[in-house]
This record gives sequence, structure tokens and C-alpha cells, in this order.
Amino acid sequence: MTINISDFLLAQLFIALIVLVVVLIVFVIKSIGLISKVEKTIDDVNDKLSQTSGLFNIAEKTGDFVDGVSDKIVVAITNLIGRFVNRKKGNDIDE
Repeated sequence: MTINISDFLLAQLFIALIVLVVVLIVFVIKSIGLISKVEKTIDDVNDKLSQTSGLFNIAEKTGDFVDGVSDKIVVAITNLIGRFVNRKKGNDIDE
């Protein structure tokens, strides 16, 4: 009862393929579990972002208001300085 080398190698190949298939099945099952956990985490993050979007809108509106007020103040100061400089130049030219 001798075993031919080609039969032995063929048996080894089948065993390796069976092990590979089992490992791939385990990997796919673990990947499905991981994907479901990641999907749940992403849903939680989206919920928290939607809850804080109102806060960001308030901050944006406040920033826009402060920007508008500061622009008006700068324009008023610039006009005031411009009038003062123009009066000085006008007085110097008349003399």
C-alpha cells in the first residue's frame, strides 16, 4: 500500500483549499459584524450632528450680526476722519 506522490499532493491541495474556504467564511462573518457596528456609529454621529446644527446656525447668525455692526462702525469712523481731514485741508487752502 504505497501512496503515489501526485495523490498525496492532491490531498494536501484539497485540505489547503478547505482551510482557505473556512478562513474566508469566518472573515466574511466578522466583516459583516464590523460593518454593522460602523453603520451604527455613523448613525449616532449623524444624529449628534443634526442636534448641534442649530447651535452652529445661531453662532453663524451672531457672527454675521457682529460683522455687520463692526463694518458700520468702521465706515462711520472713516467718514468722521475723512471729514476732519477735509476740513483741515480746506482751511489750509483758503489761507
